[in-house]
Amino acid sequence: MNMFRIWAKVLKEDHIEKQTVYEREERFTYSSFFRYLSDICTELDVPTPVLLKPHVFAYAKFNHVNFTPRDFMEEVSFDKLVLENIL
Repeated sequence: MNMFRIWAKVLKEDHIEKQTVYEREERFTYSSFFRYLSDICTELDVPTPVLLKPHVFAYAKFNHVNFTPRDFMEEVSFDKLVLENIL
């Protein structure tokens, strides 16, 4: 069985405020990306951002994606939520 890991970081002024490594014992699928994002945000105790196609494309192409405050429906107290694929 395949496993994947995503390093998630909440950044404020370029300092890591919170972080976690999200691991799943399953094959990574882009169709489940929102579920992964939601699980990560729950673990970090931050709101879940709106997930758009450009976010998924950025993750697929560059192995990381940044979510900024404008990607959230509610106000957040940080500058970025970064998800990075751990190869």
